[in-house]
Amino acid sequence: MFNRTNLLIVLVAIAGAALGLLAGSRLGLPPQREVPAGVAVLKPGDMRSDLALPGADGSDHHLSDWNGKLVLLNFWATWCGPCREEMPLLDHTGTKLAGTGLTVVGVALDDAAAVHDFLRDNPVRYPILIGDGLDPDPSLLFGDTRSVLPYSVLIGRDGRILAQRAGSFTSGTLADWLQPHLEPSG
Repeated sequence: MFNRTNLLIVLVAIAGAALGLLAGSRLGLPPQREVPAGVAVLKPGDMRSDLALPGADGSDHHLSDWNGKLVLLNFWATWCGPCREEMPLLDHTGTKLAGTGLTVVGVALDDAAAVHDFLRDNPVRYPILIGDGLDPDPSLLFGDTRSVLPYSVLIGRDGRILAQRAGSFTSGTLADWLQPHLEPSG
């Protein structure tokens, strides 16, 4: 039978565990970066901005170039190990699911020369845009308020943000993330 002392010990233990979980979850995340005045950070349901960036192919691109497509916009950098590791998966998935209307678009937050060198040795079949040196950082505009790479945004065929995800994908997490938004190939 519980007496008051036992009840107090149990309550203190529960409170301590809850505070520990809260602190652990907060401490494990990078701090929020400051959003400059006048900058709108997109969230699910918002219309994507028509970001204009130079491509690694030498042409200028706008996100509206892919209107009507389901776009997986992936922010990455050559110095980011998890980014480099997930690129073959993104490349394979983009090719495999092209019949569903999916297009993968990479945005390198890196020096253009470093991106070209990396792509020469590690080519991908999806377009790569160069987003380095822009103010504000294009990943911030699309919701990456913690400066986490890789960072992915799923943009619907209507141009609205469907989902945002910080961190790298495995084949299972990518399939689960995309599945609700795919159209059957026909």
